[in-house]
Amino acid sequence: MGSQQESVTLRRLFFFFIPLGLSALLINLSHVIVNGTLARADHPELILAGYATAMSLLSVTEKPAILFRETCSALVRDRLSFSAVRKVAFIVFGGSLAFGFMIAFTPVGYWVFGGAYGAEPEVAESAVNVYHALMFLSVFSGIRCLYQGVIIYKMRTRWLTIGMVIRLAAMFLMSQYMLHVGVTHSRQGAVIFVFGMIIEAAVSWFEGSKLARGLPKEEPDCDIRRPKQVLRFYSPLLFSSLIIMWVSPVMNALLGHTDQGTLAIASFSVAASFMNMFLGFFSYFHQISLQFYRTHPLLVRKFVLLMAFIPGTLISLMAFSPAGPWLLANVIGVEDRLLESCVNALRAFIPYAFVFPWLDTLNGVILSQGQTKLMFGSQTSNAVLTLILIVTLTLSLPGWTGALGALSQSGGILAELALLYFLFKRTNRQARLETGLRPPARGAGA
Repeated sequence: MGSQQESVTLRRLFFFFIPLGLSALLINLSHVIVNGTLARADHPELILAGYATAMSLLSVTEKPAILFRETCSALVRDRLSFSAVRKVAFIVFGGSLAFGFMIAFTPVGYWVFGGAYGAEPEVAESAVNVYHALMFLSVFSGIRCLYQGVIIYKMRTRWLTIGMVIRLAAMFLMSQYMLHVGVTHSRQGAVIFVFGMIIEAAVSWFEGSKLARGLPKEEPDCDIRRPKQVLRFYSPLLFSSLIIMWVSPVMNALLGHTDQGTLAIASFSVAASFMNMFLGFFSYFHQISLQFYRTHPLLVRKFVLLMAFIPGTLISLMAFSPAGPWLLANVIGVEDRLLESCVNALRAFIPYAFVFPWLDTLNGVILSQGQTKLMFGSQTSNAVLTLILIVTLTLSLPGWTGALGALSQSGGILAELALLYFLFKRTNRQARLETGLRPPARGAGA
């Protein structure tokens, strides 16, 4: 890994991990700022619906840009490898911009939101208007993640927290300006969000470009020189993430056909959001194993053993103690049947919370070895089993509302971890056998 890996201790792993976790937690506040601003409009239902509909498409289209954080931190070791990753990144950013332009300025946007999403005409029109600003977000998000990959590799993770804090401050100031002039359309929410992303991208570029210039021109241990080599690593990540991203809309559609469809969708959504608030801080185990497992495997295992059981334990406490219902009722505002259904869904998410850290850690190990094709297989198994479970459970237990979705996702992530571990062990075993059978190099032993 280079000089930054010298004298790595458990304490240093915590100082590397904590800023990453804090930055993930702070992301939730950015959505609170936007939604809180739009909710103060004269007709908040339509404005919030238009913004939420547009953001649901962005959650799919932004993913290719976000993947450059892991791609860069895994592959970049010198200026030549960074140049190769950057070339691929800007091709992807160009594609994202072209797609956004198509949604915002052609009839495709109305077809996607009004037809595929089934939105009312007013909501579809509002969502298209949101994309006039939102089309630029994937580009700035990608620039942010590209340079954050260098920042993470060089272990300057505090800059992710710094960038997020500055972004939130900028978004808050912009939201106050919007409230001053008056909130009249959904696009104002996108302007706030894009403005914050531009600020965070600028902070990441400022620090990341400086670190990139400080990399050696050519590291002997790094063989990434051309965009084609980057694509071999990046493409399986892209395809697998796109498969997973479409599971949630399908699940919501199936939940909507249960005995209490609206209650099922609402409780599943609230419980998932509630769980993700706790999981957010623990969503960077893959960076610990990506950066340190090859050089300090025992230290990484110790760190994971200390931390991996915390999210599952927290979700269990929330689900089986008065704390969870109290937070759901007083912070999120759910009550009566919805509250009861949310608690049941949260209990069904407990296996998910316990499995996630181990899966994320193994993903990091696989990223560090460039075996991303294995992740394509395991994430496909997650998607397939999740959909099989949601169909089976909605037919056999239609009254279980949001717990149906939570149980399906818990089963899916268990399948993903089991298959990924099997593929990882088999691949490593085959590699060892091939190494052992390989004839000695000419002149060896002379």
